[in-house]
Amino acid sequence: MNEMKYGIALSQLHPAFHVEATLHAERLGFESVWLAEHLVFPVDMSGSPHPGQDAPPVPPSTPVFDALAYLCFLAGKTSTIRLGTNVYLMGLRHPFVAARAIQTLDTVSGGRAEIGIGAGWLRSEWAAAGLDPATRGRRLDEALAICKRLWTEGVVEHRGEFFDFDPVMFEPKPVQQPWPKIHVGGESDAALLRAARAGNGWYGLAHSYETARECVARLRHLRESEGRIDEPFEVTISGMLEGCDDPARWLEIGVDRIVVAPWRRSRDWREGMDQFANRRWARE
Repeated sequence: MNEMKYGIALSQLHPAFHVEATLHAERLGFESVWLAEHLVFPVDMSGSPHPGQDAPPVPPSTPVFDALAYLCFLAGKTSTIRLGTNVYLMGLRHPFVAARAIQTLDTVSGGRAEIGIGAGWLRSEWAAAGLDPATRGRRLDEALAICKRLWTEGVVEHRGEFFDFDPVMFEPKPVQQPWPKIHVGGESDAALLRAARAGNGWYGLAHSYETARECVARLRHLRESEGRIDEPFEVTISGMLEGCDDPARWLEIGVDRIVVAPWRRSRDWREGMDQFANRRWARE
């Protein structure tokens, strides 16, 4: 059986500590760090990425950065830890922009990019960007398909619903072939189908053991239906292991990585990470 991978949720930590926490996570043996992103927070927000919740998880004044640019900065300060987005709103960008940003992170990090993508829960963000929120799933699907072609083909021409361009060339290709792992985020039926159909993995937010087991079972069924059950696929969830502290049980249901934020306040991040690592590494 594989060993559980553990990541750190940087977005649940004040940005002032991101660099130091990433360096410490690498020293402690965490496998990865993950950074969320948004283009903008409209003052009038509604909805939530968490199932069963209606209120936004953050206020519109929350500081955010360009996730891929920031991860490139972290890549220059680290050597082994993997660098992930949870999640990158690819559909809000032209695929040329998205493909280039992801290829750049993979290149400067020496192949350490882990790309979580999603359609996004914040509809008003799409409206603020001048895009119809109702199209965000279709735009994401088309943008991802184009990115994959840019990362693998010599010459690419496209005629689609949202993007249309004459033949172009895109170099260099990503370090990881055919492309960095694409972890599709989201809890909806559409998101799970997207993960099964076009992803190399799935990223789930704030799951318990029981809810994770249910989603993994649904993903397995969908991947069988798509003829992809024998292809490599990673399941990543965020949480603190409530109700199931045994990594072997998570691995048995098909979870490959757990992304944690083992602190209650940002100023306690170091102590929390140390305690988590001491408990986890000693147990495993």
